[in-house]
Amino acid sequence: MLIDARGPRYSAGITTVVLALALISESVYLIGFQFAVFLSTVLFGLRKSIYGFIYRGLIQPRLKGPVPSEDQRAPRFAQFIGALFAFVALLGGVSGNSAVFLIATSFALGAAFLNAAFGFCLGCQMYLILVRSFKRS
Repeated sequence: MLIDARGPRYSAGITTVVLALALISESVYLIGFQFAVFLSTVLFGLRKSIYGFIYRGLIQPRLKGPVPSEDQRAPRFAQFIGALFAFVALLGGVSGNSAVFLIATSFALGAAFLNAAFGFCLGCQMYLILVRSFKRS
């Protein structure tokens, strides 16, 4: 399935803000919310995710020019990786292990920031490396 290639970068911007707030406040609720966002994307796809609805309803209609498209598999895999880090952070927060919470949230925040600020999707690159390595075998 093809998606608007600009959407994941806008979603990464929102994710960056949510994760930064979670990191600063050490909020289990914020990391739980972001985990739910990641999980909704993994389960239902980028177009039907929470941030996908926001993008299509508020941002996409205001953009001009041709709509670049891309396959959603790589960004969806990136969301899966984000969900894993958010889940680990959530477990750390719920169990009272601040170090696990802070480290896992920081890794997810770093990846989201790279995508939002520079358009570099770390999880997408991981996906492409995995696909290439399985094609060689």
